[in-house]
Amino acid sequence: MLSFRTEIEDSIVERDIIDLANKIELFKEGKVNEEKFRSLRLARGVYGQRQFGVQMIRIKLPFGRVSSDQLHRICDVSDEYSRGRLHITTRQDIQIHHVSLDRTPELWAELEKSDITLREACGNTVRNITASETAGIDVDEPFDVSPYADALFRFFLRNPISQEMGRKFKISFSGTDADTGLSYMHDLGFIAKIKDGKRGFKVLLGGGLGSQPRQGDVIYEFLEADKIIPLTESTLRVFDRYGERSKRAKARLKFLIKDLGLNAFVQLLENEQLALSHQTVAIDTSEFDKEVELPIVEVPSVEIKDSNLFEKWKTANVFKQKQDGLYAIGIKVILGDFYTDKARLLADLIRDYAGDEIRLSLRQNIVVKHVKEELLPFFYIELEKLGFTDLGYNSTQDITACPGTDTCNLGIASSTGIATELERVLKIEYPQFINNKDITIKISGCMNACGQHSMAEIGFQGMSIRTKDKKVVPALQILLGGGNLGDGTARFADKVIKVPSKRGDDALRYLLNDFVKNSIGEERFLQYYDRQGEIYFYELLKPLANVENLKDEDFIDWGADKNYVIAIGVGECAGVVIDLIQTLVFESEEKIELAQQAINEGQWSDSIYQSYASIVNTAKALLLFEEQKTNTHAGIIRDFDTYFSKTGKISLSMSFSDFVYQINQNKPTEKFALKYLNDAREFVKSVELYRENELKSVV
Repeated sequence: MLSFRTEIEDSIVERDIIDLANKIELFKEGKVNEEKFRSLRLARGVYGQRQFGVQMIRIKLPFGRVSSDQLHRICDVSDEYSRGRLHITTRQDIQIHHVSLDRTPELWAELEKSDITLREACGNTVRNITASETAGIDVDEPFDVSPYADALFRFFLRNPISQEMGRKFKISFSGTDADTGLSYMHDLGFIAKIKDGKRGFKVLLGGGLGSQPRQGDVIYEFLEADKIIPLTESTLRVFDRYGERSKRAKARLKFLIKDLGLNAFVQLLENEQLALSHQTVAIDTSEFDKEVELPIVEVPSVEIKDSNLFEKWKTANVFKQKQDGLYAIGIKVILGDFYTDKARLLADLIRDYAGDEIRLSLRQNIVVKHVKEELLPFFYIELEKLGFTDLGYNSTQDITACPGTDTCNLGIASSTGIATELERVLKIEYPQFINNKDITIKISGCMNACGQHSMAEIGFQGMSIRTKDKKVVPALQILLGGGNLGDGTARFADKVIKVPSKRGDDALRYLLNDFVKNSIGEERFLQYYDRQGEIYFYELLKPLANVENLKDEDFIDWGADKNYVIAIGVGECAGVVIDLIQTLVFESEEKIELAQQAINEGQWSDSIYQSYASIVNTAKALLLFEEQKTNTHAGIIRDFDTYFSKTGKISLSMSFSDFVYQINQNKPTEKFALKYLNDAREFVKSVELYRENELKSVV
């Protein structure tokens, strides 16, 4: 194993980083199965790129909050381990691309010195918890949701119940009824509410995007704030046990709710109550309730050369905070990409003249908080030097796009290339949309909707088209009529028509020109879309869909210089095929060790869940040995009874179902944690002995 110095004070974090370094070595030696290694590194923010041999690192930044010190640290890491480019995601993370796998542990160690983690930024885990970027400063918010997002992040980080689920799990917080945190498209969405003087949340369950978008169901109109962590824990437990694990396309929570029915799912949540680590969890908000401390500085004297442009900037990009005399500045970051030289200067600016904090937004932008009104001219001049005063923050001219074919394995057609062209078209040809908040434009390179195209008024999805002579053309599916309606309600866009990518700019022109010409009075785009109807827009765009008049340039995607070739899923490192069953058994033994470790630390609930995971993992190994399906934990438990307990192949004092489901029939006490751990140890031993005898009989 590697001898690796992290210089991290937190022993748990240090152990995590060293474990990643050791697992990388085991993988390279062919001692860890590729699938399991992929799961491990993804849960530590390390994602294989489209380009062979390098990784994308996703930095987990809860609700998008970043201090000047943290931004400097991220810049240092990007310069040392990558190419100095930072990419803001639609989940308020920052990604760094083109990193060597071998260097990821030391990169992580450097970030942790400023309390920045990679843990569970990717993979089948609780992903970054997002929130309204205006949380804490919004004039309309009943209270600041930031401490609640922070509390959930800390409670579920490294929590055993959310380490190896069937798929990822996403949570958001919205500060107001405008639902700027987009609660409706999350597995769990929370909207701040006040009832009878108490803080709480409207709660939505089971939302999601992808190829089959689904609006979350309202399960509580009001849930007290101290119950949101128990609710989330029970939801994760049910999802972990009953969620699909073999068919990735059907493994999200929204499909489980569809299969079980909402009432049955809620009943399963009720069944988990006894096993929860806490029935209520009071959330400390004191850190966020403090009065903002701003540096005392003399207002620098500056000269505004174009007062008209300055006023336009204030109208488009500056908004008043709920704190008297303070303003926030929205920085439009085109495609979410900015560079370390500018990021460092921005970090110095917020440290010396503002509240020492930025928030990354769901639209890949930056919000600078706590700027005194008298400092706005100075900030304008300084941000202008950095190229951070482009007009149109959060407007039609502010396009959201995923990385697409630039770096993502799943990208089908370029999203950044067409986004750049559409930004240019809007800026030059449609200046009247500079402050329009009515139309959002979002682009994804594939159906997975990282660019959130299916929830936009105008959306584009990367695809391909085959001509009659079987040539392949990069294409865009055009979606219309989506939008956020507020308070947890929304509408998803219709798939209207597919056109060659190089005609995407004309498609936007057709749509905006038609809207400008034919809309009535103050009619909003969605009202106009509904009045005209989907068929109207299909006919409007139909001339662009004709592939019988293609030019040579149509075969070259935006931002490329060669003819388009479909290349999906390229770039993940190949590994040595080894015994998956033995790997699962080995992991079960590791989980036993973690369960013992949790007991030593007085974490009874964590220990119980590690024991449960060990038991189910071991049962899965034996079912795979017998070539049986292992789609869900619940299915594994049921089938193990059928094939091993009832047949007497594995002897237990009760049915396997009763044996496993002790987990939700007992309170998480020390006594039960010790008993369950001992049960798990004995079970793993009995399975290893059974498999050993079976292998001998085969030989």
